[in-house]
Amino acid sequence: MRRVVITGLGTVSPIGNSVDAFWDSVLTNKSGIAPIEGFDASETGITVAGEVKGFDAREELGRKDSQRMDKFSQFGVAASKEAVEMSGYDISSNPFNVGVMVSSGIGGLHAIQNGILKMKEKGPKRVPPLFVPLTIGNMAAGNISMQFGARGISLDIVTACASATNAIGEAFIKIQNGLLDACIAGGAESTINEIGISGFAALTALSKNEDPAKASRPFDKDRDGFVMGEGAGIVFLESLESAQARKATIYGEIVGYSSNSDAYHMTAPLPDGSGAGEAMKTAIKMAGIEAEAVDYINAHGTSTPTNDSGETTAIKYALGDHAHKVPISSSKGHFGHLLGAAGGVESIMTVKALQEGFIPPTLGLENSDDACDLDYVPGEGRKQDIQYALSNSLGFGGHNAVLCFKRWDGA
Repeated sequence: MRRVVITGLGTVSPIGNSVDAFWDSVLTNKSGIAPIEGFDASETGITVAGEVKGFDAREELGRKDSQRMDKFSQFGVAASKEAVEMSGYDISSNPFNVGVMVSSGIGGLHAIQNGILKMKEKGPKRVPPLFVPLTIGNMAAGNISMQFGARGISLDIVTACASATNAIGEAFIKIQNGLLDACIAGGAESTINEIGISGFAALTALSKNEDPAKASRPFDKDRDGFVMGEGAGIVFLESLESAQARKATIYGEIVGYSSNSDAYHMTAPLPDGSGAGEAMKTAIKMAGIEAEAVDYINAHGTSTPTNDSGETTAIKYALGDHAHKVPISSSKGHFGHLLGAAGGVESIMTVKALQEGFIPPTLGLENSDDACDLDYVPGEGRKQDIQYALSNSLGFGGHNAVLCFKRWDGA
């Protein structure tokens, strides 16, 4: 089995459109959650979201290319450009052994909404000619592969809010087993529009809090739902042999991955925590470590009543007594829930935490729920040496995915 390392990172997010800007926001407790500006949300009952700010698709991608992509694809290609450039990998020298696994939970929701409205208003003959390629979820991966000439496997793994974590994990497995030499992996999502907000609001999943600082508050006893976010998180993965041969800068290593299903309920987790708990245990086992070696967990932590208490139970199931000793934080207080892209952006958060020896805080957490009684790092982050960290993603439909990262120490 080949070792798999991370040589590039890229993001477009509500707290920064580069990894440096993103991490600076984390260090300074900056949240990207704000009143919705992209459309008039007054009739939805929802007032805040984690929108991407200051992103000019024409500047990033060119006028022609940007017009042929929905926003989720634009975000995915832009984040991939940063990751590929950071890696310094010459894809053209090895195109058939470089893959793209970039997921989206929903796909081109802006193009879907706009196309249906145009059809209703002006008739079926006025549906835009690029309606289908703008909307289908695999087009982030497709556009990325075309942008960089990566001719290995190109996949969009759709597992709701676990999608990006599954994409990174499956890319890790393929490189580990010699089926790829390198892979662009992660997720991209953009669903902050009328139908996206209204749909999740109808499910009673979104926070109705009008205060941006209190709307997303994972593990807090007064939490009332998640805040919608958007953006992309991409990692460039390659074999250790490849990275060392190129003398590439290595930012971290993936050492464990697991994915399973609750097989229980469309939206609720198993009450005993065994689904996500077993996924964590298997990722830890794959990493060749004991539970006590886990120094940090980047939790899924959506700020919904069911998820946060359920994930707490799952962490206790997986780690036993160590669950009360390990620091845990949710990134969603910083930028909301990016749905299918969440695991990509949160993997970047985890890799930077390992690299910098800094545990990010759970923004918005002020009064812990009695059912969420672990160390959820409220308010302020901590300087702490971290060697191993887990990143959890739990999706509707019972999808659980966990990655185990290791700090790169040169050996």
